[in-house]
Formats: sequence, structure tokens, C-alpha cells
Amino acid sequence: MTKTYRELICLPTFEERYDYLRMGGVIGRDTFGFDRHLNQALYRSKEWQRIRDQVLTRDEGCDLGMDGYPVPAKPIVHHINPISIEDIEARSPKVFDLNNLITTSHNTHNAIHFGDASLLPKPPIERRQGDTSLWIRV
Repeated sequence: MTKTYRELICLPTFEERYDYLRMGGVIGRDTFGFDRHLNQALYRSKEWQRIRDQVLTRDEGCDLGMDGYPVPAKPIVHHINPISIEDIEARSPKVFDLNNLITTSHNTHNAIHFGDASLLPKPPIERRQGDTSLWIRV
């Protein structure tokens, strides 16, 4: 099943978006193994930097493109459908397809790949008039 950004943004909650993207991989398994230099070259390319900026702007710097979930630092642009060595070598359109990319935080990115929901951010605290308690999550 091919997943898309267009479908993802129709999901109303952060949790639903995470469930849609979750891959449930194994911690420690290399994605590219000895060919990791290929994806590093891709992520340093001007073409990637241009598309990455478009994704971050489109998603307004929010985790999973979800309003109220700003990425605190170093956002990651995640491929919704994983890419392969062959995709990079052939410069497959899916590598640069805006419909295959989403902004994530480092923790959300790891949660997607490894299925660890404990890494996900907590929902924003809802404030009410007269609420004088500190903004502390418990």
C-alpha cells in the first residue's frame, strides 16, 4: 500500500497520523548498510535542500504537519514510503515527491521507524481562563 501526504493530512489527530506512518522496524538495523554514503550524498545535495525547504515551509515546521506540534530543533524530512538504494541511484521521482515527504522531529522519526510511541510528543496543554497552574506536564 502506498501512503501519501494527501491522505495523511486528512487524519485529524497526531496519533492517527503516527499510526498511519508507523513502520515498526527493528532498532539497530541499518537502512543502507555499507551504502549509507549514497543517502548522505543525497541529503547534502542542492536538489534535496530545495525540496526539504519546501516541505518545512508547507508543514510550517510542525511535527507530522500538525498544528500545535512545533518541531523544537533540527526537523527531519521523512520519506512516507521508504526509498531504496536503487531509488537514489536512479533519481526516482519518489525521492523528491512532495506527496511522499513530511516534517518530523527526531523522536517522532524514531517512533515511526521503530514503533516506540513513548517517544512521541505530548499533546499541547489546553489553557482556560483563570487557569493559574504552571505549564508542567506530569
